[in-house]
Amino acid sequence: MSAESGGTRLEELVGLSRSLGDPGRDLIILGEGNTSVRLDDESFLVKASGTSLAGAVAEGFVGMDFGRTLALLDLEDTPDDALGGALMAARTGRGDLRPSIEAVMHALCLTEGEATFVGHTHPVSVNSILCSDRAEVLSEGAIFPDQIVVLGRHPLHVPYADVGLPLARALRDGLREHKERVGVAPKTLYLQNHGLVALGESAGGVERVTAMAEKHARIMAGALAAGEPVYLTAEQADSLDTRPDEEYRRRVLRESK
Repeated sequence: MSAESGGTRLEELVGLSRSLGDPGRDLIILGEGNTSVRLDDESFLVKASGTSLAGAVAEGFVGMDFGRTLALLDLEDTPDDALGGALMAARTGRGDLRPSIEAVMHALCLTEGEATFVGHTHPVSVNSILCSDRAEVLSEGAIFPDQIVVLGRHPLHVPYADVGLPLARALRDGLREHKERVGVAPKTLYLQNHGLVALGESAGGVERVTAMAEKHARIMAGALAAGEPVYLTAEQADSLDTRPDEEYRRRVLRESK
């Protein structure tokens, strides 16, 4: 990738981060959440630990090497302080900024998840369900057509695991099982008792998945309050997923960025 292209992606990442961090959206507070972008086959940028999405600046992201970052998945019984040091060693540059403890998760989303941009947030509406005993209702099926168009036919539910390598390993296993079963990578990841991960080909794609996941959670909460959610049948969902007009809408959305 050229320096100009890398600079453009960094600018888009800063804009995405600020948007997701907007206090009025109720997606994160304080230093919660993180974002990333793939620069090329060897490297990516991820939000630095302790920085805020709302106040994101270009200097607040850390360059990481995919190979060295993903190799951390093979470490045994790594305490958090040792993981922090290993992540520092996986950087592509120097300086004092520490990469997010969830950098390995981002590396997986950008490789096995086939994303270009990733946005991880803790929406109140989504976590209200993910922190309940009904967490899997968000990924068990579709309840309205636009959910399928934007979030994908098959979201991925990831059982709770501690932040860091345990979560990254749980995500790796989930992504591989999902792709083997469904044939494509998911766009939407629901992390039990934790939050949302949106995968996109563009910054706009991450925005759309995040917004629709938040809407979906609010509708689901209403359905649960009224009774039980009524899912579309598999036949109905498959039909919506493959309709030419819906594919056209997806293409228009992708091109709108």
